[in-house]
Amino acid sequence: MADADQIHRGRKFDQVLEGARMIFLRDGYDGASVDDIAKEAGVSKATLYSYFPDKRLMFLEVARTECQRQAEQASETIDFSQPPEVVLPQAAEQIIDFMASDLGQGIYRLCVAEAERFPDLGRAFYASGPQLVHDKICAYLEQSVARGELEIDDLDLAAHLFAELCKAELHAKLLFGMSCCSSLDKARVIKGAVEMFLARYGKKRA
Repeated sequence: MADADQIHRGRKFDQVLEGARMIFLRDGYDGASVDDIAKEAGVSKATLYSYFPDKRLMFLEVARTECQRQAEQASETIDFSQPPEVVLPQAAEQIIDFMASDLGQGIYRLCVAEAERFPDLGRAFYASGPQLVHDKICAYLEQSVARGELEIDDLDLAAHLFAELCKAELHAKLLFGMSCCSSLDKARVIKGAVEMFLARYGKKRA
């Protein structure tokens, strides 16, 4: 049975989900206890388990809704009618901020750790997180090409490359628990990612 089919919705579902979100953001996946989640949500453990059979599925649903929320926030805060020099740094900042967050790191580690036993977990997260980001970047790049601001033959590849440029240095350091992602670290990577992307795909001027 697919992971999504094991989640049951009811009157207190949103209440439970919000409680789980608060605890996961505070304690991370490993540190979060079902007792604390039930207490934060104001429900019994029996009620909690009636919606989510295990903590892993609860975390996945929190991750899915949080990714959607951030994608919607990006749509509201970024003016996609602006040129790449304006839009791409803002998009890069949002990608890095989520990647560096406790939730973002927890999702990544959980998906990697559970990939063999629960392949649906990784696929579900990818669809609700990275795929959403990818689709939005693709759509923007297509508009920018139509406006004559960029020259891109393969929009799909270009969107993937931009996301990977935003991870330069920071992603590996986060995985190994090294200190990074200060405001200076982020600014350095964002500047380099945008400059490299535009050097490859920016409109060549005579």
